[in-house]
Amino acid sequence: MATVPLTLHGCCFLISWLIRTFIFLLLSTHCNGTQISYSDHCASVVPESTATAPEFASLPFLPVQNGYYDGGNRILYPSPSEYSSNKHNLLLFHTQKVYTTNAEGVFKFEGNLHFYNLYYFGHRWTYGHSVFSPLRTGDDSASSFSLKGFWSKSSGKLCMVGSSTSYSPEGNLLHHHAVLKLNGVKDSSNITSLVAGTLRSLSSADNPSYFDPISLLIFPETNYQYTMFSKELENKCSGEINVPAENLSLSLQVSSTICSILERRVNAFELEYANDCNSSKSCNPFGDAVGYLPQVMSLNTIQCSTEGQRLRFLMEFPNTSYVDYYRNFNPETTFVAEGSWDSKKNRLCVAACRILNAHGSLDNSRVEDCSIRLTLRFPAIWSIRESTSMSGQIWSNTALNDTGYFGRILFRSTDNKVLKVPGPKYEYTEMEKVRNMSCLQKKPLRNSLEKYPDGFSQEMNFGISVKISGREIAWGHAVPIAVDDQISPLSESFISWSSSSTTSSVVESNISSSKPLNISYKISLRRHYYLKLGGVESLFNISSREEGRVAIFAEGIYDSETGVLCMVGCRDAGLKYQKSSKNSMDCEISIHLQFPPLNAMTKGGFIRGRITSLRNKSDSLYFEPLCVSATSYYRILERRSIWRMDLELLMVLISKTLACIFVVFQLLYVEKHRDVLPFISLLMLVILTLGHMILLVLNFEALFFQNENPHSVLLGSGGWLEVHEVIVRVVTMVAFLLHCRLLQHSLSRRMRDNSLKALWTAEKKALFLTVPVYLAGALITLFVNWRTSKTGIMAQSFSYNNHQHSLWGNLRSYAGLILDGFLLPQILLNIFHNSRENALSRFFYIGLTVVRLVPHAYDIYRAQNYVQEFDGSYIYADPAAYIYSIGWDVAILFVGLLFAAIIHFQQQFGGRCLLPRRFRKLEVYEKIPQTSEE
Repeated sequence: MATVPLTLHGCCFLISWLIRTFIFLLLSTHCNGTQISYSDHCASVVPESTATAPEFASLPFLPVQNGYYDGGNRILYPSPSEYSSNKHNLLLFHTQKVYTTNAEGVFKFEGNLHFYNLYYFGHRWTYGHSVFSPLRTGDDSASSFSLKGFWSKSSGKLCMVGSSTSYSPEGNLLHHHAVLKLNGVKDSSNITSLVAGTLRSLSSADNPSYFDPISLLIFPETNYQYTMFSKELENKCSGEINVPAENLSLSLQVSSTICSILERRVNAFELEYANDCNSSKSCNPFGDAVGYLPQVMSLNTIQCSTEGQRLRFLMEFPNTSYVDYYRNFNPETTFVAEGSWDSKKNRLCVAACRILNAHGSLDNSRVEDCSIRLTLRFPAIWSIRESTSMSGQIWSNTALNDTGYFGRILFRSTDNKVLKVPGPKYEYTEMEKVRNMSCLQKKPLRNSLEKYPDGFSQEMNFGISVKISGREIAWGHAVPIAVDDQISPLSESFISWSSSSTTSSVVESNISSSKPLNISYKISLRRHYYLKLGGVESLFNISSREEGRVAIFAEGIYDSETGVLCMVGCRDAGLKYQKSSKNSMDCEISIHLQFPPLNAMTKGGFIRGRITSLRNKSDSLYFEPLCVSATSYYRILERRSIWRMDLELLMVLISKTLACIFVVFQLLYVEKHRDVLPFISLLMLVILTLGHMILLVLNFEALFFQNENPHSVLLGSGGWLEVHEVIVRVVTMVAFLLHCRLLQHSLSRRMRDNSLKALWTAEKKALFLTVPVYLAGALITLFVNWRTSKTGIMAQSFSYNNHQHSLWGNLRSYAGLILDGFLLPQILLNIFHNSRENALSRFFYIGLTVVRLVPHAYDIYRAQNYVQEFDGSYIYADPAAYIYSIGWDVAILFVGLLFAAIIHFQQQFGGRCLLPRRFRKLEVYEKIPQTSEE
């Protein structure tokens, strides 16, 4: 059945947001009892006017406009911590209502202003890669103000008053009354447009509700005009030097746009300064004032044009060696820019402006000096020294002695992800050195029965543990950049192929060869800070832009017949920040890895080898040999999946066996209390019996229509999966027969007793009520299937898999939902007959409820702890067979437990015990005694 899946984190966030919004609205309503006078605080800015009609055309902001803030102590940061300097100071202005007024060009505004203070703690790394543990943040608390006021279109001023609530450290409710004043609020914008202002408290400084002024800065997006590129692009970026040949820069496809390429919120780049950069003033785009020379840059997209070939973004230069999304906004080290794709020269041409921040306050910011230029290209040729998907240069378009001038800066993307730009090729430049290496001279003995990973397979992406003298000193990961001259799809990212079973299969089916392959890698290592490195200190200290990390780019030959990977590696050994050159690259590194056979990898075999320096020991770049052990990410997930499948095999057998045991308990119970047999719902027993019969039919069908199951091969279990299926069929058959026996007992007992007409009447009423409900659900299922088939849009589970449900699959899922609520007919029978007979054994109705609900609880656990990477690998709680998603799981668990509780109370206090008192009227049937003929 097509469902809308929710992750557990998403459910929790949604519930938390709804509760907080409700509380905020409730408190806001309470606060409005004390009205804040607009005229007292804003009459001199925008005079108050009378609203006349709603306005939808002249809007200065988008419905949700983001921006940045600073200040606000005692309300936004009541408990400053050591992480305060890493806060992400984001605001959102949510426009709710806009009205025209009786004053020309004046509009009444209503909206909410939300402040967020997110603290970035960083990755929680695990073995080899951060892929298993996504980025997390610290406190995400927010403060929200409900505001009303007026905007003058001619002056660009907006003044609003309103309030917010919070709690003091002692737990007292505080009401924060404030006035918001913004300048530069227009219904159109360009690169120099800024909306700046202040939110000030209306309380006195000694009042607990007082807070420090909050300065705001917003980059408006309404009706944006690309004024910097209104003319030809030829002259805008004419200062670019060392322009590559036309065929060395990739062009965009007709269906692609520069916006789709740079659609990520943050694009990170490493900066490279000229070799003669000896003065930070001439190199630093911000001069000496900022106190550091930037190492990295990010392009933070603000908005794109309609056609997608022009965009607006922020160029940020943080004081870190890496770029993350959760960082503090600093206008003093940020450029605001707009760019346009130049299809003639295959480049993005950008004009950038400085944000001048007088007196260190955001509300005094302004945009000036738009003399900065940037070009960005997509290299067509990658190599061991230039393995980057994006590169370019930044320069100042002013004279050497002018204020704001800085030397040319080169940049390149920090990752080597394959973008949506087809056509990059890899050029091998160190292969002559590779062929002379000893690892290719000594070929291991070949066993014809052993098979090694194909060069295009997912096993070529692996995590690394680095040891010296038996002690682990570093860890990291190795990702193929290219195989032969084709950029490897594995270089996109681990997630992109682990979540889909199609990528590798397509590659392997198209290209598979037993001959040695040229291959290129990026090997990223990170040291353990608490260990002394000794003879490998130079490996991490010289070449790393970020202390403790090193990236080795390597190329060489992989032999899929022997599993030998032999490569030459290069690392950047130049000074920090300076441009890499041929002489600054240390390419005297040998990498020799031996892959185990595929069957050994499945059983836990490791990739082993060495990374050694080919330099003399007296050389400053020499480091001691490193022992490497590695495991394919694909195999890590495979082993986890095998463990999960083994667990699910056991859970299926246990659940089926328990179902049989609980029915046996019910049979023994009715043998001891035969008078309760007529009070068991026949419809409930029919549903349970049909449920097991359908499973038997499906398993019987599978015997004749078996397809090759991918997880059968994956298990490598020697027939254990087939044995399990036979056992499940046998246990299901036993459960079916036991339910048939219970149904026969109950039906025969009720038919023999002619005095049970009231029970038959109650059964019919329950039937007439439940059958229409079941049919309505089936019709809804058919309608959903028809709509999805008509539109061609299948329900997708963004958590871990895409299940395309057929009509039969949707109906089967709905049947499972009916089985989960198997107690409903019994509840209705008890209500209509007002029975208080203990018709069901507690072991029966509680036990079967648990058996039906445990799969949903397990599905919630599985969604948080496993990644779906093998289609069809689910054995227990299969989402393709029944309704499983976080939202449905929680709902079914709640309803199932509710039904069991209702049965318990009905058997204790009567069938109508939970109904309102007026519906509890008893139907009394007198039994007339029979007189003897005497």
